[in-house]
Amino acid sequence: MPIEPAFLDELARLEAALRRETDSRQQGSQRSPDVGEGLTFSDYRRYTPGDDVRLVDWRVYARTDEYFIKQYEAERNLTVHVLVDTSASMDFGAGTANKFEFAARFGLAFAYFAASQHDAFRFSALGTGVDRFDRGRSTRGELLRLLDAVNAVDPDGRTDFAGALDAYARTIHSRSLVVVVSDFLDDPDAIEDGVAALGHNDVLLVHVVAPEERDPDVAGDTVFEDPETGATQRAYFAGSTAATYRERLDAHIDDVAARARGLRADHVVVDTGSDFFTSFAAVWRRQDRRERQRRRRG
Repeated sequence: MPIEPAFLDELARLEAALRRETDSRQQGSQRSPDVGEGLTFSDYRRYTPGDDVRLVDWRVYARTDEYFIKQYEAERNLTVHVLVDTSASMDFGAGTANKFEFAARFGLAFAYFAASQHDAFRFSALGTGVDRFDRGRSTRGELLRLLDAVNAVDPDGRTDFAGALDAYARTIHSRSLVVVVSDFLDDPDAIEDGVAALGHNDVLLVHVVAPEERDPDVAGDTVFEDPETGATQRAYFAGSTAATYRERLDAHIDDVAARARGLRADHVVVDTGSDFFTSFAAVWRRQDRRERQRRRRG
């Protein structure tokens, strides 16, 4: 089903809620000494003549009858590169639990949050190569255009993680966060090679898994088809066979996660059957914590 423009309005409400949550948490923690006019709340100070009146917190004034300026941690420019897997295996799962639709929403949400924080974003389809969708404009208008672009995607073919990510890494020339959203159904060695090519950046692997993948709704004599190669295999799916399948899937996910850790990349698993906004908020909080820790170190 298509992703509607109203999705961006829902993201706006989520972003506002997470910002309030962050502001509340920051008031009780140690602040950065690097203070400017970015988007990360740092502290309050009393207004003095010459200050920008746009920074006055009028809600505080209403309570105290005094003028206070909101200070913010200075932000460093960041480019968020979003790569969404468009291979045939991503066209799996029913309705909003479809892996590609869930992944596309994740990618759009990262792009939206980047734009809301005045960071730049790039948005691309990941397959045998990388097909860039955005036009270099990190605006709401560009996000609306991206909605049409992802809605027109018909997942097909396979993903060349090693080749495509290596080629894409050469196009990155500034401090960046690279978000790869995929089911990572490929040789772990190829995935590792691709992630290694991105190693000079912050890397987040969002690993999408559909409920039907963990627990296939089949039983007995069944023909399974590889959506990317068309190869088929007949098997009796029940009992020990089903248990072995689940063990192999879990082992593959664990292998991808371990290789990501070895390359200092972050890896999170998201269930496409879960509530999207709850899942995204959890991943965003985690990534936001990592970014804050990185800023404190650097």
